[in-house]
Amino acid sequence: MPVDPDSAMTILESIDQYDFKSDSLKAKFHYLKAYGHMKLNRSMVGDSLISFAHNYYRGKDIVKDMRSGTAFAFYKFWVGDTPGSITMLDSITKLPDVPDSLMAEALRIRVLLGTSEYQGRQIIPLAKRLQILESDTLRKMEAKYMLLAGYEYAGEIDSALYLVNELIDYARSQDWGDKQFLFMVEQAQLLTESGHDGESDRLIDEIFSKAGHDNGAADMLHFQYAINALNRGDVNRASRFLAIADSLAFKLRGNDDAYFRSYSNLLHAMIEFKQTGRIKLMHINGLNNRQSERFNRMKASQWESERGALHQQNRALVLKSESEHKTIIILIISLAALLMLGGSAWILILRRQHERDNEERIEALQKMVEEYRSAHTQEPEKADSSSVRSIMLKQLGIIKMVAETPTEQNREMLRRISAIDGKTNGELVDWEKVFEMIDSLYSGFYRKLHRLYGEQLTPKEEQIIVLLIAGFSTKEISVITGQTTSTIYVRKSSVRKKLGVPEKEDIVEFLKNRDKD
Repeated sequence: MPVDPDSAMTILESIDQYDFKSDSLKAKFHYLKAYGHMKLNRSMVGDSLISFAHNYYRGKDIVKDMRSGTAFAFYKFWVGDTPGSITMLDSITKLPDVPDSLMAEALRIRVLLGTSEYQGRQIIPLAKRLQILESDTLRKMEAKYMLLAGYEYAGEIDSALYLVNELIDYARSQDWGDKQFLFMVEQAQLLTESGHDGESDRLIDEIFSKAGHDNGAADMLHFQYAINALNRGDVNRASRFLAIADSLAFKLRGNDDAYFRSYSNLLHAMIEFKQTGRIKLMHINGLNNRQSERFNRMKASQWESERGALHQQNRALVLKSESEHKTIIILIISLAALLMLGGSAWILILRRQHERDNEERIEALQKMVEEYRSAHTQEPEKADSSSVRSIMLKQLGIIKMVAETPTEQNREMLRRISAIDGKTNGELVDWEKVFEMIDSLYSGFYRKLHRLYGEQLTPKEEQIIVLLIAGFSTKEISVITGQTTSTIYVRKSSVRKKLGVPEKEDIVEFLKNRDKD
């Protein structure tokens, strides 16, 4: 996981967490899963059980204790509890006798969250400590950059300018053009903060001369021009540069320019006031809308987390019930074995019966295969549509039966069935044939779905929807599509958002009603 998190997560996604019975395996699974999401900077909204893993490892294993604690703190950030995350990281970074590499990992996230909250003096000592602990040169530079942010937010602009000059010189000596560009943009902003607007303008001119006028930060640089002009009292010049910045932001970022607009709206309001002596409500609304969007995203994450936690708790209760049931059965069998030797004979009889059941199932599968081949070899005008429809229903039934008992033998049989007249490309079923069956059985459902929502839905999401229409459960869908059940739940939530399905309404019923409309 620390060396190749992508490969590690691929392995984890193929594991069914509900097969684990011991707390040690459960803790390890949820620890690795959350730690992997943190390393890859993926959403941790579904990682609520990292709290269980951290409680399990606390005081037992310093490596897993530190890493699970850091992951738990980062989970809090993802669900909107940034103050709680920072408080927990502050506690972790004060632990004694922790190896430098583990402490650096926790400090890195603590300083990063501090900069996101515009903390100044709180993160200066932490960033200095992180710079000492980092062993990698590039990591040291990142720590210095975060220290620069700490100085800036603390109002110590001279110290920040000193650091950014060091960073620019080092990037130039290492021929790091992209990082030198980043540091020079930061330097221009710091010069404005220190009241040196003219120097800031000259530096921006230099940046454009080296990086061109279509560089990735062109909108923010013109925005900086506008601020400098406004600081000098040149309102018309500020207005022209802000108009250019707005145009570039839309060109560079399209509809994803909300971050820029959160700044732009404020400057528009200031320029409007300077020009007319009036404040327009539309600018205030623009600022408020950006905050509302952030709040809504945070609440959505919290709701998703709470729903995931409830599902996990429900599953844990089911597993506990199953475990108690199995314990009772084992006790009964043990007592029976002690009372009579005939118990072993009874087991043999049951095994033979099971083998016969398997043979009958294989015969039924083979018969279905032959019927399917026979129906597809007939000429279209001679084929009995009701017979073909029946065979399609049988095949969906077989797929469902295999999904309910996902043994390797059943999976291989499903591959054989699906590959009769097509290729499955390594998957358990030939999705093109499945889509054809769904269209035939459900009045062209897939064709309509793909036509209406094909640009919004991913192929995996379309597969999940057609299996839901055919009556497959979440676990069965996870077997057929080769995904974990938690991934299926995440994708179903994504489908809800994309299609606008109300929270309490069933996706299948929603689509059926939409089809009627």
